[in-house]
Order: sequence, then C-alpha cells, then structure tokens
Amino acid sequence: MVNENFTSVKEFILLGLTSHRRMQLLLFGVILMIYLLTVLGNLLIIILVQVDSRLHTPMYFFLSNLAVMDIGYVTSTLPQMLAQLLTGNGAISLACCVMESYIALTMGSTECLLLGVMAYDRYLAICHPLIYASSMDRMHQLLLATSCWTIGCLFSVVYVAFIFHHPFCGPSINHFICELPVVLKLACDDTKITKSVVFGLSAFIVLVPLSVILSSYGLILYSILDLRSTTGWRKAFFTCGSHLIVVTLFYGTIISMYIIPHSDTGQDHDKQIAVFYVVVTPLLNPIIYTLRNKEVHKAALKMLRDFGFKA
Repeated sequence: MVNENFTSVKEFILLGLTSHRRMQLLLFGVILMIYLLTVLGNLLIIILVQVDSRLHTPMYFFLSNLAVMDIGYVTSTLPQMLAQLLTGNGAISLACCVMESYIALTMGSTECLLLGVMAYDRYLAICHPLIYASSMDRMHQLLLATSCWTIGCLFSVVYVAFIFHHPFCGPSINHFICELPVVLKLACDDTKITKSVVFGLSAFIVLVPLSVILSSYGLILYSILDLRSTTGWRKAFFTCGSHLIVVTLFYGTIISMYIIPHSDTGQDHDKQIAVFYVVVTPLLNPIIYTLRNKEVHKAALKMLRDFGFKA
C-alpha cells in the first residue's frame, strides 16, 4: 500500500536551465531561432524528397521519415521550453507532462530504430548492389518504416504507463522538459520494478538497432577493404559518413541519459546532455545530411528555378 501521508501532485514545476531573467530572455531568442531553423531545414528535406523524382530512392525515403521525426520531436518539447523562458513560469500540468513525454519518447525511440534501418539500407546498397533494388523496393521501404513507427509508439505507451502509474510527492523537476528518468525520481512509492522495466525497455530500443548499425558498418568496412580504387573508397565513405556522424551524436547522448545510471547529484549534467539531443541534434541532422550532398543541392536549385529564382 502506498503511504497516504503524501499529496499526489497534479502539476509540476520545471526549474529550467536558469533562474536568471536576462539569461532566460537570451536563451529564448537563441532557442527560438534554432527551433525555426530546425523545422524549416527538415521541412525542406521532406518537400525536396516529395517533389524531385531523383530523390525517390530508399535512402531519401528514410531520410524524409527522419525529418518528420525531428520536427515532431522539437515541436513536442521546445514550445513548452520557450514559453517557460519567456514567462519565467515553469508550471506544467500532469496531463501536458504525460503528453509531452509520450510524443517526445515516440519520436526518439522511432528514430533509434530508423537509424538502424538506414544502416541496413547502406549495407545492402554497398555490399549487395545486385539485389538491392528488389530487397529494398517500395513495399519493403514502407514495411520497415511502418514497423519503426509502430514499435516506437507501443514502446512509448508501455514506458510512459509504467512511469506515470506512480503517485508523485514533489512538484519541482530540475529540468526544462518532462524527462522521464527525472520525473520518476519524484515518485512516492517503491520504483524498483519500474526502474527495471524501463531500463530493459531502454536497453532494447537503443542497443538492438545499435547492434544492427555496428554490424552493418562492420560488414561495409570489410567489403570496402577489398576495393582497390580510391574512387570506390571515397564513394563508400561519402555514402556512409553523414549517417555515422548522426548515429554518434544521437546514440552517444541517448545512452548517457537512458542507459548509464546517474547519481541524484548529477541533474545539472543531465540537463546539459538533454540540451544536446533536444535542441542541437535535430538542427544538425538536416545540415549533416545535405551539406555535402550534391543530389540534394541539385534538387534545391531545381526547385528554386521552378519558382522563378535564378541560381
């Protein structure tokens, strides 16, 4: 039985990144700019993939799904963060906290799975080019993407349900979003079973696709070692380099937050890690994938010419 000498909270107070008013306003301007650039950058990728037939390939199909996830992720977290910085009020209702956590976790867990699929796609393209077209046809693309979204949604339902079935004693969350591991620290009753379950879920959703990524790139590396031409080396590394950068940035921060155990005194460190994968990584994804991508450049120039701009 849960001790009845507590009052279960119906509202949380997010302490945010800082309590200094000038710094809050400065951060508001910076994060608002990052949010707009993130949405516009990822939206541009989605539009280009849809309108340019040269980008109707499996790699860009999965990339457009990744862009949708990044838009959903930042939209589920940053508006609340911006409102808190602008008003100085970090109050958020329990219902809003649950909704924010669920959407953000769905986008994040689905992205974990999709990055694994994208690595497998690169493995097929480089190591088995003769069967690539049939192995990654439109039906298989849709099946893989739908599976990622479905598993991500179901995973998040279970994770969030285990966290929020607890009663909570204190309203103050030392964070700028409803980060579930931090929210769980406010639970009034025994959380041993919940911690075990969510750790197992986190390990599955992170380590399984990560093992696929490592295996795929291990096989790719083994394959390109046999390439005698520097052109083949450059093509292979160019194809995989951007994906490897995204994987390193995304998985490194996610593992630091959800897999590696933290002490209760490290909450400011948790916030610093969260800034990276909540704010920075979704902005970097479209930049990393398009900065050196000639096909995307050509598609963007073509779209500008179609709208009457001279390149």
